[in-house]
Amino acid sequence: MSIDVLVIGGGGREHALIKALRRSPRLGRLYCAPGNAGIGRDAELLDIPGDDLEALADFAEANQVDLTVVGPEAPLVAGIADIFRARNLRIFGPEREAALLEGSKAFAKEVMASAGIPTAEAFLFEEHEAALRFLGEREGPVVVKADGLAAGKGVSVCRTRQEAEEALDEIFRQRRFGPAGDRVLIEEVLEGEELSLLAIVSGEQILPLAPAQDYKRIFDLDEGPNTGGMGSYSPVPGVNAEAEESIVNTILKPVVTELGLRGIGFRGVLYAGLMLTDEGPKVLEFNCRFGDPETQALLPRLRSDLLEILDAAARGQELPARAEWEEGACVSVVMASKGYPASSSKGDVIRGLEDAEAEDGVSVFHAGTAWSGDEVVTDGGRVLAVSAVAPSFAAARERAYAAVGKIYFEGAQFRMDIALRAEEREAARQPRRHDDGSAGPGTGR
Repeated sequence: MSIDVLVIGGGGREHALIKALRRSPRLGRLYCAPGNAGIGRDAELLDIPGDDLEALADFAEANQVDLTVVGPEAPLVAGIADIFRARNLRIFGPEREAALLEGSKAFAKEVMASAGIPTAEAFLFEEHEAALRFLGEREGPVVVKADGLAAGKGVSVCRTRQEAEEALDEIFRQRRFGPAGDRVLIEEVLEGEELSLLAIVSGEQILPLAPAQDYKRIFDLDEGPNTGGMGSYSPVPGVNAEAEESIVNTILKPVVTELGLRGIGFRGVLYAGLMLTDEGPKVLEFNCRFGDPETQALLPRLRSDLLEILDAAARGQELPARAEWEEGACVSVVMASKGYPASSSKGDVIRGLEDAEAEDGVSVFHAGTAWSGDEVVTDGGRVLAVSAVAPSFAAARERAYAAVGKIYFEGAQFRMDIALRAEEREAARQPRRHDDGSAGPGTGR
């Protein structure tokens, strides 16, 4: 029996979801609201804004949509899952109370404290002056976070007191993040390497996906301002099945259990942003949806039927014991518009999309694109995610950047170091070879 699906959102994450859903033999009709130029080639676009929750529910009901999949966090925090389930409409995504894990960093910290989940020490402030006084009593670097949703840009790692004061000024006085900045957390800085682990949750069942890493800063070597994400890769060298299981048991299961004790169920994606410290993994943040750009590096390798998994979770039914993946690696490079993230150019014609997609193992996911006549143009922000699957990170990087090189639009920005450290670690593990082809001692870089 076929399943008609509505995907909510219009970015690269949603395009990756749609392409993965299209691989399912059970897929019936496929809609997306509001979508973008690229998504329009893979699904029927609806002229319904992603934040018009009642209109989306009306469409799903009138058209007998079997499953709605929510991409962005804002509709979840606004309660779209509550609205759909109250009307007996099946939806993949947590309800408002559970989505507060992402919607309020203070709530997430309180849940973690109750569940004994390792995370950074944090202090909450509702007044600018009180936060400034705290800085005066604190030595060393801090992290300043707007409590609410800030499109991935409400976090500042401040190495000096001046940087921290400037971050507080942006939030409290300049109101850069609006109501999301009504409250601010000041946290200790965790040192280590970041890791993203996403899992599908159906009640108390947890199905972890492959680990991934993303790149927040706009420029190479992690320089420049934070963005929504400039690229990602998966899997992560050195993070094996044992490490994944440990993260599930010490972080994901405890948070699901703690929510359950509060009468809060969870059916959707639980995304743990982690720092791998010398003391073990610690939580930087929780998200309640698929990551962007991690999804663009995860789903091209997924062999399991995504539609079957999401539908089972939406029903609260049993999930597979594990997800199946293609061997090798996936590297995803984001191409952003001119001026991003401070500003954003729109209307620049994009050339070379078909040539890029013709590359072996390459998928081009549209994010900020639109139509202008018969031409695809930029629509601001992150424009495309160019993903490549290959047997190794070296080959995946080569394919991804070859495809990026075939795409042109005015002022395009992209990093050149996506998955470079993964390629280096992969090379360090390979044995060196003598001229006769036999294995010799290797050296790491």
